[in-house]
Amino acid sequence: MNDHKFSFHGEGGKLFGVLIVNLLLTLLTLGFYYPWAKAAILQYMYKETELAGSRFTFHGTGKEMFKGFLKAIGIFILIYGGFFALSYLKFPIIGVIYLYLGILAILPIAIHGSWKYRLSRSSWKGIHFGYRGDFKHFYKFCLKESLLTLVTLGIYGLWMTINIRKYIIGKSRYGNVSFDYKGKGNEFFGLYIGGYLLTIITLGIYGFWWAKDLINYYYTKIEMDQNGTKIPFKSTITGGGLFKLFFINGLIVFFTLGLGTAWAQVRTMRYMANNLFIGGELDTNAVIQTEEEYKDATGEDLGDMLDLGII
Repeated sequence: MNDHKFSFHGEGGKLFGVLIVNLLLTLLTLGFYYPWAKAAILQYMYKETELAGSRFTFHGTGKEMFKGFLKAIGIFILIYGGFFALSYLKFPIIGVIYLYLGILAILPIAIHGSWKYRLSRSSWKGIHFGYRGDFKHFYKFCLKESLLTLVTLGIYGLWMTINIRKYIIGKSRYGNVSFDYKGKGNEFFGLYIGGYLLTIITLGIYGFWWAKDLINYYYTKIEMDQNGTKIPFKSTITGGGLFKLFFINGLIVFFTLGLGTAWAQVRTMRYMANNLFIGGELDTNAVIQTEEEYKDATGEDLGDMLDLGII
């Protein structure tokens, strides 16, 4: 059985140049350059990431993201404008309810749209990724999960996280290769709560091992299916490795007054790439293009504004 290895070839100096140009242009345009800045970062990160000897490509553009950026701003103005208007009119409780329901309403749009856009605009070896989730079904599904999280005072949120990942990953494709997610809510609950308590007991020291467990659980529960052949994802990330990585990154950022952030990011990407694998017999020559392009980046920008990380 062959493992397909990732590697990251980025350099701190080059990434620093990209970040500086992005920062200056974003400031000069009063923030409107942000979509182009994000596209530049993604394009750089993708082209420096390699799997089994081939680099990834991000095909998204600043123009696509700018259109989504404007739509996302409009949605947020509507939501927060209503909240502030209700608060100004002395209806703060109604305003908070309106804000909560508004964010709850756009959350599925952000998740569905960002995942669909990001995968559609990503390729490896000339084959595009794709997402085949049904928006109406996913929207109803997310509302149900959100309501269960609300009535359980947040406890069900851990099951919601796994169920959302199971849905969107299960609807993802790489050409004619499909994906599946084997995570379970009860397993994740035990892992999360156990790690949280141990982190408190050890005054934060165990946090690196907790992060290792969460990353490995997210990643190693993914599986690819190529014509009935199951292809697992593997990880060799360790708590000690994360501790060393973030300790040194912290020193770099601190002693450079933040200017070393690019070098810290490159070190993080390189560590992750060196410790993540795709196992099994993936026949890349048998993969054929099946996915359509999707260029609406509204969900991508909504996801940024909601600060959505990996679901």
